[in-house]
Amino acid sequence: MTGLPRDVTRWLQSLELTIQPMNIRRDFCSGYHVAEIFCRYYPRDFEICCFTKGTSFSIKQDNWNKIRRALQKLRLHLTEKLIYGTIHCKPGAAELLLQQVYCVLTKHRPQTAQSSELDFSDQKYQQLLPPVARSTATTAVKSNLRKTEILALPDTLINGRRAEAIISKHRQDKIADRTMTDRGRSNLVKSKLIQTTVENLNGDENYSVSELCLQSPLSGAVVSYKTIKVNQPARRLPQSC
Repeated sequence: MTGLPRDVTRWLQSLELTIQPMNIRRDFCSGYHVAEIFCRYYPRDFEICCFTKGTSFSIKQDNWNKIRRALQKLRLHLTEKLIYGTIHCKPGAAELLLQQVYCVLTKHRPQTAQSSELDFSDQKYQQLLPPVARSTATTAVKSNLRKTEILALPDTLINGRRAEAIISKHRQDKIADRTMTDRGRSNLVKSKLIQTTVENLNGDENYSVSELCLQSPLSGAVVSYKTIKVNQPARRLPQSC
C-alpha cells in the first residue's frame, strides 16, 4: 500500500478487512471499505450489511450518503473535499482520507503524515516528468475531469468551464517550461562562448584571466565572473624638439 504512512498501514492490516487493500484509490472510492473500518469501532451505527460492494456511481453515492448520516449521528467529521476526491478517484485523496479516519478513530496522528494540501490534480506528477513526456491538453482534461464528476453534476456549462480551466493551466505550464528551456539553452551558449574566449586568451601572453564567484542577490545562485586583464606595452611620450 504505497502512499500511506507505515503506522496507518499497520493499523489497516490489524483491522482484518475483507480484502487486503492494494490500490488505495480504487479500493476505497466506493465507501464500502471505509464503512467496514468504522464498523470495527461502531458496529451498531455502521451495519456492513447495509452497504453495497461495487464501482458504479450510484452505489458510491448511496454508500457515502449512509456514511455521512452515520458520522453526523456520532458527531464525527470527515472533510467533504476529501470525500469528494475519494469518490472521484482523485490522486492522493484516498490516502489523505484514510489518515483522517485514522486520526478520528485512534486519536493519534500518523508519525509521517503526508502533506495536507488539498490539490488533487496530477500537476505534481507531471512536473516530475521531462517536458516531452508530459500530458497533452486532451489527456490533462481526461485525467483531471473524471467521468463520475460529470455524472454527479451533468451541467454542460459548468463542465465546460472546468475543462477550460484545466486547458488554461496546461498552457501556462507549457509556456513556463518553454521559457525555462530557452533560458537554459541561452545560458549554455553563453558559458560555451565565454569558455572558448578564455581558452583562446589564455594562450596569449598579453592577456591574463582571473575568475570571481559571487552570489546573486536576487536568486541566491552562485554566479561566476571572469576578469580579463590586458598587458599593454608602455606608451612612449613624443620627444620635444
